[in-house]
Amino acid sequence: MARTADIRRDTKETQIRVRIDLDGTGAARLSTGIGFFDHMLDQIARHGLIDLDIEATGDLHIDGHHTVEDVGITLGMAVARAAGDKVGLTRYGHSYVPLDEALSRVVVDLSGRPGLHMDVAFTAGAIGGFDTQLAFEFFQGFVNHAGVTMHIDNLKGTNAHHQCETMFKAFGRALRMALTPDPRSAGMIPSTKGSL
Repeated sequence: MARTADIRRDTKETQIRVRIDLDGTGAARLSTGIGFFDHMLDQIARHGLIDLDIEATGDLHIDGHHTVEDVGITLGMAVARAAGDKVGLTRYGHSYVPLDEALSRVVVDLSGRPGLHMDVAFTAGAIGGFDTQLAFEFFQGFVNHAGVTMHIDNLKGTNAHHQCETMFKAFGRALRMALTPDPRSAGMIPSTKGSL
């Protein structure tokens, strides 16, 4: 059964469309109007082996906040729909990713309970045209709508680009692990409650 979703979310501030295939090859077609953000979304696709097609039009004449947050929301909705009832999935995923002096760890639980715990002290307020505060807004939007608990820790780093990139790469890899079917759990919900 295909684990795909096609979600459109329109507000007065943004128009977002996300198409996703959880069993892809890492192909990405991205257009958010924020170059560095597109680069980070590409890391999710490539390292998560998720095919990702994102088209976003937002009020960038104000700033990138609404666009970045709403892409996170819409991506969360798409992952939740594509993952379905989560029968037979690994459920938990984690990854450590280095990039030169930077090192980040991301741990994911497809718990059905949204929660974000993020410990990142960026060394710069902006990377290109991307406000580093918006990394939190993206992940908050994602966890709220994917129903995921996630811990993100930047353990080392002096270059903000490297800090951010290690987080997004680790997120892609941790999500990939959590969404991978576990042959020993085939047909089972990975929870003693019987639902996620």
